Amino acid sequence: MALDIVIMAAGKGTRMKSALPKVLQRLAGRPLVQHVLDACADLQARRTVVITGFGAADVERAVAAPGVLCVRQEPQLGTGHAVQQAVPHLDDAGTTLVLNGDVPLIEPATARALAAACDGQRLALLTLELDDPSGYGRIVRDGAVVRGIVEHKDASPAQRAIREVYTGMMAAPTAALKRWLARLKNDNAQREYYLTDIVAMAVADGVPVVASAAQDETEVLGVNSPAQLADLERRLQRRRAEALLAAGVRLADPARIDIRGELVCGQDVEIDINCVFEGRVVIGDGARIGAHCVIRDSRIGAGARVQPFCDFQQAVIGEQAQVGPFARLRPGAELGPEVHIGNFVEVKNSTLARGAKANHLAYLGDSTVGERVNYGAGSITANYDGAAKHRTVLGNDVHVGSNCVLVAPVTVGDGATIGAGSVISKPAPAGQLTVARARQATVANWARPAKAKKP
Repeated sequence: MALDIVIMAAGKGTRMKSALPKVLQRLAGRPLVQHVLDACADLQARRTVVITGFGAADVERAVAAPGVLCVRQEPQLGTGHAVQQAVPHLDDAGTTLVLNGDVPLIEPATARALAAACDGQRLALLTLELDDPSGYGRIVRDGAVVRGIVEHKDASPAQRAIREVYTGMMAAPTAALKRWLARLKNDNAQREYYLTDIVAMAVADGVPVVASAAQDETEVLGVNSPAQLADLERRLQRRRAEALLAAGVRLADPARIDIRGELVCGQDVEIDINCVFEGRVVIGDGARIGAHCVIRDSRIGAGARVQPFCDFQQAVIGEQAQVGPFARLRPGAELGPEVHIGNFVEVKNSTLARGAKANHLAYLGDSTVGERVNYGAGSITANYDGAAKHRTVLGNDVHVGSNCVLVAPVTVGDGATIGAGSVISKPAPAGQLTVARARQATVANWARPAKAKKP
C-alpha cells in the first residue's frame, strides 16, 4: 500500500527568539527537520511532503532532495489547514503519515509502527502517557475506545487531568483524511483549523480510532524554546554516549561528549572529556582521544594517540601516530604510521610518511614529506605566492633545522640537512648540508637609537 508522509514545518517558533525558522534550529549539528527526514528514509514512502510557511525559501533549500516536495501554508491557520495544503499531492489509495518538523527524535521504528497501525483502514494516533501533560492535546476515551482529542487550551479541568496525550503525529487512510479535512471548521478559541478534530469525524463515520504508543518521552518532545532545544541536545547526546558505552568504548564522562554526525569506533577506544565529533569520524582499535578535541570528517588509525586541544578537519591519522597537544590538521592532511605532530603544528594538504616528525611550532602546507623526516621548530613552507599554491617535497631522512622557510616549489633530496634559519628557494641536494642565510657580523661602535629626552 502506498505511503505518503506529510511533515509540518511552517511555524515561526516565536519563543525561539531567532530569525531562523524553528525547524532549521540545529540539534547535534543538523536542522530539526532533517532529523525527521532521516527517520523517514527507510519507510519507502511514495512521496514526502514538507509544509513550509515562515522562512519558506530557507526551509525549502534545506530539505531539497529527491522524493521531497514542498508546499506552502500562507497564512498559517492551524494544523488542519497545514495538512490541507498537501491534499492535491496525496494518493487516495494509500496511507498518509503526519509528522512534525520540530519533533526531531521520532524513531524510525515508531513511525513505521504508526503507519502499520493505520494499515489504510484505521485512524492511528501516536500517544504517550506523561506525568506532566501540560500543553499537549488529551486523548479522550470511552473505555478502551478513543473518542477524540481535546487541545490543552480548550480542555476542561477534568480533561486536563488526563495523562495520555496526543503527540501531534498520526496516520490515516488518505481518501478518508481528505474528506475529513474538507469538513474542518475553525469554531474554537484560536479560530484555527485543528487536525485533531478529524478524530471525532472518524468516530462518526465508523472508522476505528486506535492508539499507537511511542517508546519514550524523548522521541516525541517538541522544540519551542532555546531551553527545550538544549534539553533535547543533552538527551540525544546521552543516548549516543550510551550506545558507545554498550559497544565497549571508554568514555571518561558520558555527559561530556558531543557527536554531531556519525562516530564509528573500534575496540578499546578511549575518549576523554569535552570532545566534539562532526561529520563522519572513524577511530581505530586502541586509539586514545585526549580532552577538548574537535574532530571533523576524519579517520584515526589503530593505536594512535591524540593529545588534548587538537582540531582536525578531513584528516587521516595513521596507526600509532601521535598528535598534539594543540595541533591543527586541516583538509588533506594525511599522516602515515608512527608520525609525530606536536604542539602548535599546523598541517594542510600534506602527506607525511612513516616516522616523520614535526614536534612543535611549525607549518606544513601543500607538502610531500618522506619517511623519518625531522622538521624543526618554527619552520614553515611558503606555499602561496599570492596567486597560486605550490608544493614542497622533502625526501626520506631529511633534517630541517629550526626557523627555516622552504619557498615552494622546492625539493629537498633524501638525507639532506637544512641549516637552522635558512630560506631555501632552490633544490637542496641529497645527503648534503644546505645553508642559506646571511653571514653573522658585528658592527663596532654601533649605538642603539634612543628616544629624545623631554625638556
